[in-house]
Amino acid sequence: MHASRRVIPAVGVAATLVVGLSACGSESAATQGGGTPQAGGTLRYGLSQAPTCADPAQAGSNQTIYVARQVVDSLTDQDPETGEITPWLAESWDVNEDATQFTFHLKDGVTFSDGTPFTAESVQSNFDSIVATLGGVKAPQATGYLTGYTGTTVIDEHTARVDFSAPNAPFLQATSTHQLGFLSAEDVAKSAEERCAGELSGTGPFTYEDYQQDRSATLVKRAGYAWGSDVFAHDGEAYLDRIEFTIVPESGVRTGSLASDQLDAVSDALPQDAPQIEGVGGRILTTPNPGLPFGFQPNVSRGVLSDPAVRSALIPAINRTELVDTVLGPDFEPATSALASVTPGYVALDEVTYDPDAAAKILDDAGWVPGEDGIRVKEGERLSFSVLFSSVFAGNQAILELVQQQLREVGVDLQLDLVSTPETTARQNTGDYDTTYYNSTRADGDILRTAFGTEGRNLNQRGPIPELDDVLTVQLTTTDPAARNGYIEEAQQLVIDNALFIPTVELSQAIGAGPKVQDLKFEASARLQFFDTWLSE
Repeated sequence: MHASRRVIPAVGVAATLVVGLSACGSESAATQGGGTPQAGGTLRYGLSQAPTCADPAQAGSNQTIYVARQVVDSLTDQDPETGEITPWLAESWDVNEDATQFTFHLKDGVTFSDGTPFTAESVQSNFDSIVATLGGVKAPQATGYLTGYTGTTVIDEHTARVDFSAPNAPFLQATSTHQLGFLSAEDVAKSAEERCAGELSGTGPFTYEDYQQDRSATLVKRAGYAWGSDVFAHDGEAYLDRIEFTIVPESGVRTGSLASDQLDAVSDALPQDAPQIEGVGGRILTTPNPGLPFGFQPNVSRGVLSDPAVRSALIPAINRTELVDTVLGPDFEPATSALASVTPGYVALDEVTYDPDAAAKILDDAGWVPGEDGIRVKEGERLSFSVLFSSVFAGNQAILELVQQQLREVGVDLQLDLVSTPETTARQNTGDYDTTYYNSTRADGDILRTAFGTEGRNLNQRGPIPELDDVLTVQLTTTDPAARNGYIEEAQQLVIDNALFIPTVELSQAIGAGPKVQDLKFEASARLQFFDTWLSE
């Protein structure tokens, strides 16, 4: 680690906002590597899905984020082992007692790849544009992080004060995310669509050499980069000269390409891929994702899922252990709550347990009786609904096909509606679905507010639930970690009690790495960070 650096502690309540993370997997990416790191070389990476947007604030899928994260830096970073918030573009920060005012003291000498300086005005223009230009439709998570944002004040060239109308305790952690990374003034002035399509200028350790939306991306090392995160293992420039991202949707083709030395690393390595990868001296690197596990978020405003009993019955009807054992393998876990188990504030809930008899009784008591074909009926209406999803994760279709079989056993007809990722997003934004299946990653329990609150996208299309709405709001304003975690635990219970989410499995990143790839690491939100990665002979 850095011999010459020290972690500068946050001042005021910021010191109380640190959260703990833990990780597990077949091999920790942080413990790979052998020998002395060497600079140079091109890493050839096989994505399982095309990157959909060059703009980190709008990047949603892991495959898109793997590319965009390398191009931008954030004000802070989050240690993936401890959850501690550490310096990056900000050397230090001050937070007032009620977490409505965050003052960041910025590093000197930082520049964007177009040569312009990174200053307090950069913080102001980037945050202003997220709220005013992108908004909750184009950048739902970034906008959610800035809830109550009233503006950024430029104190001087290297001091920016970010103000909120009400306490925003999770904001400090949010400043470590890629969504709040920084683009140059020229790029901030572009429309949302132009940002997605273009080769943007950030302050990150890599720059775009070529970006073909929905097709490919090539990054090159940023010459002169000297302001890395305190989480990084070395100072100065990245080791790799280039990263070439290509799209290889078929898992078997990705694995074969790695085994034949056509690719150096690949996404979404499935259990059946391990023998071939390990047979050529490679390995599978895994880490669990914090945030929302994969699950169904029902549109409660239409169809059979407007019946709370139907939604509640789905929770015990799903055999999550079978999903993991059949489709995913030992590096994945069944979901046991509305949060993944490595998320701060997580609590396991008894209701998220496989019990088909209990599911059947809930439906019986609600008047849903088995029809001639085994599918339940009530007042002439079949117990049937569709799930909107994309192949953003390689295992999604196989998981949902198995869930389809499990639900049929209790008399529920699930129809699979597989569409592209852009169409999924568009239909989510318009409410055109019975239920949508997805996960969302963030190393903070505030993700419950952005996922289940009514002020954002409101994918449940629900009206007020006062008890839940109150607890989602109060956790946002609570700066004491223990008290805040208590509210987050309560929120998970209320989400499940109201059946606003039907969890299935926790996502883990499973990356196939060839024998030459060393120190390929995950950041705190389980996304790849290539700064310390190097290639051996």
